[in-house]
Amino acid sequence: MAEEQILDRQDDRTETDLDLGPEWLARIHEAIEAGDAPTLNAMLEPVHPADIADLIERLAPATRREFIDLYAREIDGEILSEIDESIREEVVELLPRNVLADAVREMDSDDVVDLIEDLDEPDRAEILAALDETDRAAVQQSLAYPEYSAGRLMQSEVVTAPADWTVGQTIDFLRAEEWLPEQFYHIILVDPRRHPIGYVALGRLLATRRDIPLSELTEESFRTISAHAEEGDVAYAFNQYHLISAPVVDRSDRLVGVITIDDAMSVLDEEHEEDILRLAGVGEESAITDSVTETLRQRLPWLIVNLATAIAASLVIAIFEATIQQVVALAVLMPIVASMGGNAGTQTLTVAVRALATKSLTGSNVWRVVRREAIVGLLNGLAFAVVMGIVAYIWFDGVSLAGVIAIAMVVNLAIAALAGILVPLGLEKVGADPALASGTFVTTVTDVVGFFAFLGLASAVLL
Repeated sequence: MAEEQILDRQDDRTETDLDLGPEWLARIHEAIEAGDAPTLNAMLEPVHPADIADLIERLAPATRREFIDLYAREIDGEILSEIDESIREEVVELLPRNVLADAVREMDSDDVVDLIEDLDEPDRAEILAALDETDRAAVQQSLAYPEYSAGRLMQSEVVTAPADWTVGQTIDFLRAEEWLPEQFYHIILVDPRRHPIGYVALGRLLATRRDIPLSELTEESFRTISAHAEEGDVAYAFNQYHLISAPVVDRSDRLVGVITIDDAMSVLDEEHEEDILRLAGVGEESAITDSVTETLRQRLPWLIVNLATAIAASLVIAIFEATIQQVVALAVLMPIVASMGGNAGTQTLTVAVRALATKSLTGSNVWRVVRREAIVGLLNGLAFAVVMGIVAYIWFDGVSLAGVIAIAMVVNLAIAALAGILVPLGLEKVGADPALASGTFVTTVTDVVGFFAFLGLASAVLL
Protein backbone atom coordinates (compact mmCIF):
# COMPACT_ATOMS: atom_id res chain seq x y z
CA MET A 1 0.00 0.00 0.00
CA ALA A 2 2.82 2.39 0.88
CA GLU A 3 4.56 1.62 -2.43
CA GLU A 4 1.34 2.39 -4.36
CA GLN A 5 1.05 5.75 -2.57
CA ILE A 6 4.64 6.60 -3.50
CA LEU A 7 3.97 5.72 -7.14
CA ASP A 8 0.80 7.82 -7.09
CA ARG A 9 2.74 10.78 -5.73
CA GLN A 10 5.35 10.37 -8.45
CA ASP A 11 2.64 10.34 -11.12
CA ASP A 12 1.12 13.49 -9.62
CA ARG A 13 4.35 15.50 -9.67
CA THR A 14 3.95 19.10 -10.72
CA GLU A 15 6.05 20.75 -13.37
CA THR A 16 8.13 22.46 -10.69
CA ASP A 17 9.06 19.05 -9.22
CA LEU A 18 10.65 17.86 -12.47
CA ASP A 19 14.41 17.58 -12.73
CA LEU A 20 15.25 19.06 -16.12
CA GLY A 21 19.01 18.87 -15.62
CA PRO A 22 21.80 17.31 -17.72
CA GLU A 23 20.63 13.72 -17.17
CA TRP A 24 17.12 14.55 -18.42
CA LEU A 25 18.56 16.43 -21.39
CA ALA A 26 20.79 13.45 -22.26
CA ARG A 27 17.73 11.17 -22.28
CA ILE A 28 15.94 13.64 -24.59
CA HIS A 29 18.90 13.50 -26.99
CA GLU A 30 18.85 9.71 -26.89
CA ALA A 31 15.16 9.65 -27.79
CA ILE A 32 15.76 12.09 -30.67
CA GLU A 33 18.70 10.08 -32.03
CA ALA A 34 16.66 6.87 -31.79
CA GLY A 35 13.66 8.50 -33.50
CA ASP A 36 11.56 7.40 -30.52
CA ALA A 37 8.54 9.70 -30.64
CA PRO A 38 6.47 7.88 -27.94
CA THR A 39 9.30 8.18 -25.39
CA LEU A 40 9.88 11.81 -26.31
CA ASN A 41 6.19 12.62 -25.94
CA ALA A 42 6.00 10.82 -22.59
CA MET A 43 9.03 12.70 -21.22
CA LEU A 44 7.72 16.10 -22.33
CA GLU A 45 4.07 15.56 -21.42
CA PRO A 46 4.43 16.99 -17.85
CA VAL A 47 6.88 19.73 -18.85
CA HIS A 48 5.85 23.38 -18.92
CA PRO A 49 5.60 24.97 -22.41
CA ALA A 50 8.28 27.52 -21.50
CA ASP A 51 10.72 24.72 -20.64
CA ILE A 52 9.94 22.94 -23.91
CA ALA A 53 10.65 26.20 -25.74
CA ASP A 54 13.98 26.46 -23.89
CA LEU A 55 14.79 22.90 -24.95
CA ILE A 56 14.08 23.74 -28.60
CA GLU A 57 16.33 26.81 -28.38
CA ARG A 58 19.23 24.84 -26.86
CA LEU A 59 19.25 22.13 -29.53
CA ALA A 60 21.72 22.34 -32.41
CA PRO A 61 20.01 23.21 -35.73
CA ALA A 62 20.27 19.66 -37.13
CA THR A 63 19.00 18.12 -33.89
CA ARG A 64 16.24 20.73 -33.72
CA ARG A 65 14.95 19.62 -37.11
CA GLU A 66 14.89 16.00 -35.97
CA PHE A 67 13.11 17.00 -32.76
CA ILE A 68 10.39 18.88 -34.63
CA ASP A 69 9.90 15.97 -37.03
CA LEU A 70 9.19 13.75 -34.02
CA TYR A 71 7.33 16.22 -31.79
CA ALA A 72 5.67 18.63 -34.23
CA ARG A 73 2.08 17.56 -33.56
CA GLU A 74 2.47 18.37 -29.86
CA ILE A 75 3.69 21.93 -30.46
CA ASP A 76 0.81 24.25 -29.63
CA GLY A 77 0.29 27.99 -29.30
CA GLU A 78 1.73 28.15 -25.79
CA ILE A 79 5.02 26.57 -26.84
CA LEU A 80 5.25 28.61 -30.02
CA SER A 81 4.73 31.90 -28.18
CA GLU A 82 7.54 31.06 -25.74
CA ILE A 83 10.20 30.32 -28.39
CA ASP A 84 12.84 33.03 -28.73
CA GLU A 85 12.41 35.19 -31.81
CA SER A 86 15.98 34.40 -32.93
CA ILE A 87 14.89 30.89 -33.99
CA ARG A 88 11.11 31.31 -34.22
CA GLU A 89 11.12 31.77 -37.99
CA GLU A 90 13.12 28.56 -38.38
CA VAL A 91 10.62 26.64 -36.24
CA VAL A 92 7.68 28.10 -38.18
CA GLU A 93 9.24 26.90 -41.43
CA LEU A 94 9.76 23.39 -40.05
CA LEU A 95 6.25 22.90 -38.64
CA PRO A 96 3.61 21.13 -40.74
CA ARG A 97 1.15 23.71 -42.03
CA ASN A 98 -1.88 22.19 -40.29
CA VAL A 99 -0.02 22.10 -36.94
CA LEU A 100 1.03 25.73 -37.37
CA ALA A 101 -2.53 26.79 -38.19
CA ASP A 102 -3.94 25.01 -35.12
CA ALA A 103 -1.25 26.52 -32.87
CA VAL A 104 -1.90 30.05 -34.13
CA ARG A 105 -5.65 29.75 -33.57
CA GLU A 106 -5.00 29.04 -29.88
CA MET A 107 -2.94 32.20 -29.36
CA ASP A 108 -4.12 35.61 -28.16
CA SER A 109 -3.87 38.38 -30.71
CA ASP A 110 -0.81 39.97 -29.06
CA ASP A 111 1.06 36.65 -29.24
CA VAL A 112 0.12 36.25 -32.92
CA VAL A 113 1.43 39.77 -33.64
CA ASP A 114 4.67 38.98 -31.81
CA LEU A 115 4.98 35.78 -33.82
CA ILE A 116 4.45 37.17 -37.31
CA GLU A 117 5.75 40.75 -37.21
CA ASP A 118 9.29 39.66 -38.11
CA LEU A 119 8.33 36.91 -40.57
CA ASP A 120 8.62 37.15 -44.33
CA GLU A 121 5.47 38.23 -46.17
CA PRO A 122 4.56 34.72 -47.46
CA ASP A 123 4.79 33.21 -43.95
CA ARG A 124 2.87 36.15 -42.51
CA ALA A 125 0.09 35.78 -45.08
CA GLU A 126 -0.12 32.04 -44.42
CA ILE A 127 -0.58 32.55 -40.68
CA LEU A 128 -3.15 35.31 -41.17
CA ALA A 129 -5.11 33.05 -43.50
CA ALA A 130 -5.34 30.44 -40.74
CA LEU A 131 -7.20 32.86 -38.44
CA ASP A 132 -10.92 33.49 -38.49
CA GLU A 133 -12.09 36.83 -39.80
CA THR A 134 -12.41 38.56 -36.40
CA ASP A 135 -8.99 37.47 -35.15
CA ARG A 136 -7.39 38.34 -38.48
CA ALA A 137 -8.81 41.87 -38.34
CA ALA A 138 -7.55 42.31 -34.78
CA VAL A 139 -4.02 41.19 -35.71
CA GLN A 140 -3.95 43.40 -38.82
CA GLN A 141 -5.10 46.35 -36.73
CA SER A 142 -2.16 45.83 -34.34
CA LEU A 143 0.29 45.43 -37.22
CA ALA A 144 -0.83 48.79 -38.58
CA TYR A 145 0.72 50.52 -35.56
CA PRO A 146 4.43 51.43 -35.54
CA GLU A 147 6.97 48.79 -34.57
CA TYR A 148 7.86 48.80 -30.84
CA SER A 149 4.64 50.67 -30.00
CA ALA A 150 1.90 49.86 -27.51
CA GLY A 151 -0.37 49.00 -30.44
CA ARG A 152 1.92 46.09 -31.33
CA LEU A 153 2.08 45.00 -27.70
CA MET A 154 -1.64 45.01 -26.86
CA GLN A 155 -4.16 42.22 -27.18
CA SER A 156 -7.49 43.12 -28.73
CA GLU A 157 -9.51 40.71 -26.55
CA VAL A 158 -10.84 43.12 -23.92
CA VAL A 159 -13.53 42.56 -21.31
CA THR A 160 -15.67 45.70 -21.00
CA ALA A 161 -18.87 46.71 -19.25
CA PRO A 162 -21.06 49.84 -19.13
CA ALA A 163 -20.37 52.02 -16.10
CA ASP A 164 -23.99 51.73 -14.90
CA TRP A 165 -23.90 47.91 -14.57
CA THR A 166 -24.00 46.26 -11.19
CA VAL A 167 -21.71 43.52 -9.88
CA GLY A 168 -24.47 40.95 -10.43
CA GLN A 169 -25.03 41.94 -14.06
CA THR A 170 -21.31 41.76 -14.73
CA ILE A 171 -20.85 38.33 -13.16
CA ASP A 172 -23.83 36.96 -15.10
CA PHE A 173 -22.36 38.40 -18.30
CA LEU A 174 -18.96 36.80 -17.66
CA ARG A 175 -20.50 33.40 -16.96
CA ALA A 176 -22.57 33.51 -20.14
CA GLU A 177 -19.83 34.54 -22.57
CA GLU A 178 -17.55 31.99 -24.28
CA TRP A 179 -15.14 34.38 -26.05
CA LEU A 180 -13.40 35.67 -22.91
CA PRO A 181 -9.58 35.81 -22.89
CA GLU A 182 -7.78 32.99 -21.11
CA GLN A 183 -6.29 35.52 -18.68
CA PHE A 184 -7.54 38.97 -17.73
CA TYR A 185 -7.39 41.03 -14.55
CA HIS A 186 -9.82 43.94 -14.88
CA ILE A 187 -13.27 44.75 -16.21
CA ILE A 188 -12.84 47.99 -18.15
CA LEU A 189 -15.73 50.43 -17.82
CA VAL A 190 -16.60 52.30 -21.02
CA ASP A 191 -19.01 55.06 -21.98
CA PRO A 192 -21.35 54.78 -25.03
CA ARG A 193 -18.53 56.01 -27.33
CA ARG A 194 -16.23 53.28 -26.04
CA HIS A 195 -14.03 55.66 -24.11
CA PRO A 196 -12.54 53.88 -21.05
CA ILE A 197 -13.44 55.67 -17.82
CA GLY A 198 -12.19 53.24 -15.18
CA TYR A 199 -11.65 49.61 -14.36
CA VAL A 200 -12.60 47.10 -11.66
CA ALA A 201 -10.29 44.34 -10.44
CA LEU A 202 -11.73 40.82 -10.66
CA GLY A 203 -10.91 40.12 -7.03
CA ARG A 204 -12.88 43.13 -5.84
CA LEU A 205 -15.75 42.26 -8.18
CA LEU A 206 -16.11 38.77 -6.69
CA ALA A 207 -15.87 40.07 -3.13
CA THR A 208 -18.71 42.61 -3.51
CA ARG A 209 -22.49 42.24 -3.24
CA ARG A 210 -24.41 41.82 -6.49
CA ASP A 211 -26.39 45.06 -6.15
CA ILE A 212 -23.36 47.38 -5.93
CA PRO A 213 -22.69 49.49 -9.10
CA LEU A 214 -19.34 48.96 -10.80
CA SER A 215 -18.71 52.72 -10.71
CA GLU A 216 -18.22 52.44 -6.93
CA LEU A 217 -15.45 49.83 -7.29
CA THR A 218 -13.07 51.50 -9.71
CA GLU A 219 -9.32 51.39 -8.95
CA GLU A 220 -7.24 54.50 -8.33
CA SER A 221 -4.42 53.04 -10.43
CA PHE A 222 -6.49 53.43 -13.63
CA ARG A 223 -4.65 55.08 -16.51
CA THR A 224 -4.82 54.70 -20.28
CA ILE A 225 -1.94 54.18 -22.71
CA SER A 226 -1.80 55.56 -26.23
CA ALA A 227 -1.51 52.90 -28.92
CA HIS A 228 1.33 54.98 -30.39
CA ALA A 229 3.35 55.12 -27.14
CA GLU A 230 6.78 53.47 -27.26
CA GLU A 231 6.84 50.05 -25.63
CA GLY A 232 9.74 51.13 -23.41
CA ASP A 233 7.51 53.87 -21.95
CA VAL A 234 4.76 51.30 -21.44
CA ALA A 235 7.09 49.02 -19.47
CA TYR A 236 8.23 52.00 -17.41
CA ALA A 237 4.61 52.92 -16.57
CA PHE A 238 3.81 49.38 -15.46
CA ASN A 239 6.89 49.22 -13.28
CA GLN A 240 6.55 52.75 -11.91
CA TYR A 241 2.84 52.63 -11.07
CA HIS A 242 2.57 48.91 -10.22
CA LEU A 243 0.00 48.22 -12.92
CA ILE A 244 -1.41 44.78 -13.65
CA SER A 245 -3.16 45.75 -16.87
CA ALA A 246 -3.91 48.98 -18.71
CA PRO A 247 -6.38 49.86 -21.50
CA VAL A 248 -4.94 51.06 -24.80
CA VAL A 249 -6.64 53.89 -26.68
CA ASP A 250 -6.37 55.34 -30.20
CA ARG A 251 -5.94 59.01 -31.05
CA SER A 252 -9.66 59.58 -30.35
CA ASP A 253 -9.31 57.99 -26.88
CA ARG A 254 -11.42 55.01 -27.93
CA LEU A 255 -10.55 51.64 -26.44
CA VAL A 256 -8.67 49.41 -28.90
CA GLY A 257 -7.00 46.85 -26.64
CA VAL A 258 -5.34 46.07 -23.34
CA ILE A 259 -1.77 45.42 -22.21
CA THR A 260 -1.16 43.00 -19.35
CA ILE A 261 1.75 42.84 -16.95
CA ASP A 262 3.36 39.77 -18.53
CA ASP A 263 3.82 41.60 -21.83
CA ALA A 264 5.09 44.75 -20.13
CA MET A 265 7.63 42.81 -18.08
CA SER A 266 8.81 40.99 -21.21
CA VAL A 267 9.54 44.38 -22.75
CA LEU A 268 11.37 45.48 -19.60
CA ASP A 269 13.46 42.32 -19.71
CA GLU A 270 14.26 42.89 -23.39
CA GLU A 271 15.25 46.51 -22.68
CA HIS A 272 17.67 45.36 -19.97
CA GLU A 273 19.13 42.70 -22.25
CA GLU A 274 19.57 45.16 -25.11
CA ASP A 275 21.37 47.65 -22.84
CA ILE A 276 23.80 44.98 -21.65
CA LEU A 277 24.52 43.78 -25.18
CA ARG A 278 24.96 47.32 -26.48
CA LEU A 279 27.32 48.25 -23.67
CA ALA A 280 29.44 45.24 -24.65
CA GLY A 281 29.31 46.23 -28.34
CA VAL A 282 27.97 42.86 -29.49
CA GLY A 283 24.69 44.01 -31.08
CA GLU A 284 21.27 44.29 -29.49
CA GLU A 285 19.94 41.19 -31.27
CA SER A 286 22.78 38.84 -30.31
CA ALA A 287 21.66 35.42 -29.14
CA ILE A 288 23.35 32.22 -28.13
CA THR A 289 21.68 30.52 -31.10
CA ASP A 290 23.22 32.87 -33.69
CA SER A 291 25.44 31.41 -36.41
CA VAL A 292 29.12 32.28 -36.84
CA THR A 293 28.27 34.66 -39.70
CA GLU A 294 25.57 36.50 -37.72
CA THR A 295 27.80 36.81 -34.65
CA LEU A 296 30.70 38.11 -36.74
CA ARG A 297 28.47 40.66 -38.48
CA GLN A 298 27.26 42.04 -35.13
CA ARG A 299 30.64 42.26 -33.42
CA LEU A 300 33.08 43.22 -36.17
CA PRO A 301 31.92 46.87 -36.68
CA TRP A 302 32.45 47.79 -33.02
CA LEU A 303 35.80 46.05 -32.91
CA ILE A 304 36.82 48.24 -35.88
CA VAL A 305 35.68 51.34 -33.96
CA ASN A 306 37.61 50.18 -30.90
CA LEU A 307 40.69 49.65 -33.07
CA ALA A 308 40.44 53.25 -34.29
CA THR A 309 40.21 54.57 -30.74
CA ALA A 310 43.11 52.38 -29.65
CA ILE A 311 45.21 53.86 -32.44
CA ALA A 312 44.28 57.34 -31.18
CA ALA A 313 45.55 56.41 -27.71
CA SER A 314 48.72 54.97 -29.24
CA LEU A 315 49.37 58.24 -31.04
CA VAL A 316 49.46 59.96 -27.66
CA ILE A 317 52.08 57.44 -26.52
CA ALA A 318 54.08 58.04 -29.69
CA ILE A 319 54.33 61.76 -28.84
CA PHE A 320 56.28 60.81 -25.72
CA GLU A 321 58.36 58.04 -27.29
CA ALA A 322 61.65 59.73 -26.34
CA THR A 323 60.54 60.11 -22.74
CA ILE A 324 59.64 56.41 -22.49
CA GLN A 325 63.00 55.41 -23.95
CA GLN A 326 64.83 57.43 -21.28
CA VAL A 327 62.62 56.31 -18.36
CA VAL A 328 61.75 52.66 -19.01
CA ALA A 329 59.72 52.49 -15.80
CA LEU A 330 57.04 54.57 -17.52
CA ALA A 331 56.27 51.66 -19.89
CA VAL A 332 55.71 49.43 -16.88
CA LEU A 333 53.37 51.84 -15.10
CA MET A 334 51.38 53.18 -18.09
CA PRO A 335 48.93 50.24 -18.29
CA ILE A 336 48.05 50.70 -14.61
CA VAL A 337 47.00 54.31 -15.12
CA ALA A 338 44.94 53.46 -18.23
CA SER A 339 43.35 50.37 -16.69
CA MET A 340 42.26 52.15 -13.50
CA GLY A 341 40.77 54.99 -15.52
CA GLY A 342 38.93 52.60 -17.83
CA ASN A 343 37.43 50.63 -14.94
CA ALA A 344 36.37 53.79 -13.08
CA GLY A 345 34.74 55.17 -16.23
CA THR A 346 32.90 51.90 -16.88
CA GLN A 347 31.51 51.89 -13.33
CA THR A 348 30.05 55.37 -13.71
CA LEU A 349 28.92 54.68 -17.28
CA THR A 350 26.96 51.57 -16.29
CA VAL A 351 25.11 53.43 -13.54
CA ALA A 352 24.40 56.39 -15.84
CA VAL A 353 23.06 54.32 -18.75
CA ARG A 354 20.83 52.34 -16.40
CA ALA A 355 19.54 55.54 -14.78
CA LEU A 356 18.74 57.04 -18.19
CA ALA A 357 16.91 53.87 -19.24
CA THR A 358 14.75 53.88 -16.10
CA LYS A 359 14.21 57.67 -16.30
CA SER A 360 15.67 58.17 -12.82
CA LEU A 361 18.33 60.53 -14.21
CA THR A 362 16.52 63.69 -15.33
CA GLY A 363 17.09 67.40 -15.71
CA SER A 364 16.05 67.99 -12.12
CA ASN A 365 18.83 65.88 -10.59
CA VAL A 366 21.47 65.65 -13.32
CA TRP A 367 23.91 68.19 -11.88
CA ARG A 368 23.65 66.71 -8.41
CA VAL A 369 24.59 63.31 -9.90
CA VAL A 370 27.42 64.83 -11.97
CA ARG A 371 28.78 66.55 -8.85
CA ARG A 372 28.55 63.31 -6.87
CA GLU A 373 30.41 61.32 -9.52
CA ALA A 374 33.11 63.99 -9.79
CA ILE A 375 33.68 63.92 -6.03
CA VAL A 376 33.72 60.10 -5.98
CA GLY A 377 36.21 60.08 -8.86
CA LEU A 378 38.43 62.59 -7.11
CA LEU A 379 38.37 60.66 -3.82
CA ASN A 380 39.07 57.38 -5.62
CA GLY A 381 41.97 59.09 -7.40
CA LEU A 382 43.42 60.35 -4.13
CA ALA A 383 43.13 56.91 -2.51
CA PHE A 384 44.85 55.12 -5.37
CA ALA A 385 47.37 57.94 -5.75
CA VAL A 386 48.64 57.11 -2.27
CA VAL A 387 48.71 53.37 -3.03
CA MET A 388 50.46 53.70 -6.41
CA GLY A 389 52.82 56.38 -5.11
CA ILE A 390 54.05 53.97 -2.44
CA VAL A 391 54.24 51.08 -4.93
CA ALA A 392 56.20 53.15 -7.47
CA TYR A 393 58.57 54.44 -4.79
CA ILE A 394 59.33 50.94 -3.47
CA TRP A 395 59.47 49.39 -6.94
CA PHE A 396 61.64 51.97 -8.71
CA ASP A 397 63.14 53.85 -5.76
CA GLY A 398 62.16 57.25 -7.08
CA VAL A 399 60.23 60.01 -5.30
CA SER A 400 59.64 62.00 -8.50
CA LEU A 401 58.24 58.98 -10.37
CA ALA A 402 55.97 58.19 -7.42
CA GLY A 403 54.67 61.77 -7.46
CA VAL A 404 54.06 61.66 -11.23
CA ILE A 405 51.95 58.49 -11.13
CA ALA A 406 50.07 59.73 -8.05
CA ILE A 407 49.05 62.98 -9.78
CA ALA A 408 48.21 61.11 -13.02
CA MET A 409 46.02 58.71 -11.05
CA VAL A 410 44.04 61.56 -9.48
CA VAL A 411 43.57 63.31 -12.85
CA ASN A 412 42.58 60.19 -14.77
CA LEU A 413 40.11 58.78 -12.22
CA ALA A 414 38.43 62.17 -11.81
CA ILE A 415 38.14 62.64 -15.61
CA ALA A 416 36.97 59.01 -16.00
CA ALA A 417 34.12 59.55 -13.55
CA LEU A 418 33.04 62.73 -15.34
CA ALA A 419 33.27 61.07 -18.76
CA GLY A 420 31.22 58.13 -17.51
CA ILE A 421 28.30 60.43 -16.71
CA LEU A 422 28.71 63.26 -19.27
CA VAL A 423 29.25 61.10 -22.37
CA PRO A 424 25.93 59.18 -22.12
CA LEU A 425 24.13 62.43 -21.22
CA GLY A 426 25.60 64.13 -24.28
CA LEU A 427 24.74 61.23 -26.57
CA GLU A 428 21.15 61.21 -25.36
CA LYS A 429 20.96 64.97 -25.89
CA VAL A 430 21.87 64.59 -29.59
CA GLY A 431 19.48 61.67 -30.08
CA ALA A 432 22.03 58.81 -30.04
CA ASP A 433 21.63 55.68 -27.93
CA PRO A 434 23.85 56.04 -24.83
CA ALA A 435 24.03 52.28 -24.32
CA LEU A 436 25.31 51.70 -27.84
CA ALA A 437 28.08 54.27 -28.20
CA SER A 438 29.10 55.43 -24.71
CA GLY A 439 31.59 52.65 -23.97
CA THR A 440 33.81 53.44 -26.93
CA PHE A 441 33.95 57.18 -26.19
CA VAL A 442 34.55 56.75 -22.46
CA THR A 443 37.37 54.27 -23.10
CA THR A 444 38.98 56.68 -25.55
CA VAL A 445 38.75 59.58 -23.09
CA THR A 446 40.27 57.61 -20.21
CA ASP A 447 43.08 56.20 -22.35
CA VAL A 448 44.01 59.51 -23.96
CA VAL A 449 43.77 61.53 -20.74
CA GLY A 450 45.56 58.85 -18.72
CA PHE A 451 48.48 58.53 -21.11
CA PHE A 452 48.74 62.28 -21.71
CA ALA A 453 48.63 63.16 -18.00
CA PHE A 454 51.12 60.47 -16.99
CA LEU A 455 53.61 60.86 -19.83
CA GLY A 456 53.24 64.66 -20.00
CA LEU A 457 54.00 65.00 -16.29
CA ALA A 458 56.87 62.58 -16.62
CA SER A 459 58.39 64.64 -19.44
CA ALA A 460 58.08 67.82 -17.39
CA VAL A 461 59.31 66.41 -14.08
CA LEU A 462 61.72 63.57 -14.83
CA LEU A 463 63.66 64.95 -17.81
